[in-house]
Amino acid sequence: MTISKEKFQGTGTALVTPFRQDLSVDEDALARLVEFQVEGGVDMILPCGTTGEGATLESDEWERVIARVVELVAGRVLVIAGAGCNSTARAQRLTQRAAKLGADAVLSVGPYYNKPTQEGYFEHFKAVTEVNDLPVVVYNVPGRTSGNINAETTLRLAELPGIVAVKEASGDFPQIMEILRCRKEGFRVLSGDDALTLPMIAAGGDGAVSVVSNEVPALYGEMVDRALEGDLERARALHYRLLPLMRANFLESNPIPVKAVLAMMGLLADTCRLPLTEASPQTRDALGRIASELGLIMKKGANGEKGANA
Repeated sequence: MTISKEKFQGTGTALVTPFRQDLSVDEDALARLVEFQVEGGVDMILPCGTTGEGATLESDEWERVIARVVELVAGRVLVIAGAGCNSTARAQRLTQRAAKLGADAVLSVGPYYNKPTQEGYFEHFKAVTEVNDLPVVVYNVPGRTSGNINAETTLRLAELPGIVAVKEASGDFPQIMEILRCRKEGFRVLSGDDALTLPMIAAGGDGAVSVVSNEVPALYGEMVDRALEGDLERARALHYRLLPLMRANFLESNPIPVKAVLAMMGLLADTCRLPLTEASPQTRDALGRIASELGLIMKKGANGEKGANA
């Protein structure tokens, strides 16, 4: 499927993968989560990425989650499948499979563990684009991969016809601004860090791939939309309203905290796959206070009932 680059903007949710207590994928909860996102007005849903614990999914589970999200979305928003790998050959196979499953694009992370050179990054993503015409969103997240895709390499990748955007989670503002300054027309730069989305859009960015939008798709989506429209006063108010939750979502490794909040909201079971564990009592208490203040859960927060804004 050929997708216009103009569509890769706005709010994308890095969707969590819900598990039952026996650690199997909970498709009923998945359906609730997808509908919550679509009704909240997000523009893109990204299953099987970091937040979706894609690294722990078996091949058949990965395929089923993507196929089910595509089915549930039914063309209402873009589905961008997490299909990255540190093996170039496997990343190619995942990209081919994502196309057959009906995804609109893939999110392809920079190869981890191998620690490639900048030329290695370029050749890796170039190879991924050559297997089919599915659009590729490059994901730069040095904190997870131990390697940074620098601005020069990102700008080279932007010249490839199959690369439509970058999800930038380096936290390196000079690097991000260099990409924004020099990118070719139509190449999208998406924030990979919720707390940095507003300043990135103010500098010329195009939106975000978000963790916090799992919990607050409507509020976070409004913040992004207002910022893109130039209403920085309203965007700033929403940013500071959501900032405590954005930060609390990383008190422990993502997606431990966001799953804890979603469980408090009654949307899924509070279950991660090892090596991730449940949130500590201290983190859970902090999340409960913040979620209560936002109206996502009832004040006591432990019974799973949803508040007015949930």
